[in-house]
Amino acid sequence: MPNIKSAKKRVKTTAKTKEHNNFYMASMRTAVKKVDKLNPDTKVAEAKKALANALKIIDEVLAKGLIHKNKAARLKSRLTKKVNQIK
Repeated sequence: MPNIKSAKKRVKTTAKTKEHNNFYMASMRTAVKKVDKLNPDTKVAEAKKALANALKIIDEVLAKGLIHKNKAARLKSRLTKKVNQIK
């Protein structure tokens, strides 16, 4: 446990930031899983809606710097390919 006042504050700040980042990462993973678990029988409109939501969240997480740009591109490409096969 830190003794210096600024170090104590840093521990609190880091914990708060980590909790905030974990929220965004969890929401991204959930959105990606929703698209991944779509059946080929799913309606195209539902699939496109889920894809749009996932892409939006991936872009938000990327903008915050929580994931690398190549990972974001890979996820977006993979999900788009999956939704396009539903047609």
